Amino acid sequence: MQHCLTEEESQRFERDGFFIVHDALPPQLVGELVAALDQLDRECRARDRIRGNELLHILDFIGRGPSFLKLLDWPRTFPKVWGILGWNIQLYHTDMIISPPEKNEESRRKKRLEWHQDSGRLNLELEGDPRPRVSLKVGFFLTDTSKPGHGNFCIVSGSHRRNELEMPQDEVSDPEDALAVCVPPGTAVFFDRRLWHSGSPNHSDLARKVLFYGYSYRWLRPRDDMTVEHLFDQCDPIQRQLLGASSGGMGYTSPEDRDVPLKLWLKEQLGRSALAP
Repeated sequence: MQHCLTEEESQRFERDGFFIVHDALPPQLVGELVAALDQLDRECRARDRIRGNELLHILDFIGRGPSFLKLLDWPRTFPKVWGILGWNIQLYHTDMIISPPEKNEESRRKKRLEWHQDSGRLNLELEGDPRPRVSLKVGFFLTDTSKPGHGNFCIVSGSHRRNELEMPQDEVSDPEDALAVCVPPGTAVFFDRRLWHSGSPNHSDLARKVLFYGYSYRWLRPRDDMTVEHLFDQCDPIQRQLLGASSGGMGYTSPEDRDVPLKLWLKEQLGRSALAP
């Protein structure tokens, strides 16, 4: 409970669409996660014949190693997730990105980043301006991105409050208020799914490695396959809730207490008056 969402973090999230938690992961765990990630990297590149200098995306990685499960309800980050979204939540998406160094001259030519909001067709089919939040992501940065040019996560602060992002007319430049998020290993970055963001080229000597955990309300269909049932026997009730367990279809839209043990735990910790309906 000592790592609950602070008032400053809450205000930053509402105003800017993101905030940063330094030292979210201890060095030993960072090393453990990097080793697990490197193993998946080798397996996927060999299986799919992906060259070592190509960017690698691995979705649905949560069930592919015990180290990754640790971050599901990590005590320095998870309280901030339910602090923003409440108790009726799930993990709906995991995304591992490995960005090797880009050494060719073509990669150094100025070109616009791939700015986007998360959630695909939600941004086409939901009404409103801005559209509802619905979900957030926590990015765990495992390698050094404390300087620009290291494959940094880039954002436009406050852009979660608008559905469109205005671009310079030259079709090359990024928005003038774009920001490269510069953070050391072990940092967690929380961001609203509506925040306009992008990856960026890695001109350093080391691959950039980051794990993204997407949390949403339980009624939202998962973004990837969520291959997690083999984990249930080793999980506690709250972890099983986060991994999608439910008593049935109605348990997602009209949950009973058995569907949402996180609600009961928070009631014990915070009292009934502190919980949203």
